[in-house]
Amino acid sequence: QVQLVESGGGSVQTGGSLRLSCAASGRTVSSYVMGWFRQAPGKEREFVAAIRWSGYGTSYADSVRGRFTFSRDNAKNTVYLQMNSLKPEDTAVYYCAAAPRVGVSRVSREYDYWGQGTQVTVSS
Repeated sequence: QVQLVESGGGSVQTGGSLRLSCAASGRTVSSYVMGWFRQAPGKEREFVAAIRWSGYGTSYADSVRGRFTFSRDNAKNTVYLQMNSLKPEDTAVYYCAAAPRVGVSRVSREYDYWGQGTQVTVSS
């Protein structure tokens, strides 16, 4: 079993930055693909970013590419999502997820473990 705990959410104004963290426990996730998804009120959960175990393969949604950076520290069993130039449309609950696979995936059902989510609110 893998437990994931997100932190770092909060409220910022347009153009601001936040860094989300996701700490894994229970077992090492160094060989897992890690992902971030988000869900806004009244909308379906959507893919944000994913990263391979090595940290050298990443995938981003078009809506966040160039503004968000996904990184991982396998020694700390933690991943990070640096979010810059935030927009009101980035407002959502952000979820960290882990998938025991090699290649990155944008599909939520391919992730076996999920955190409880952290709220990000961007005001105009």
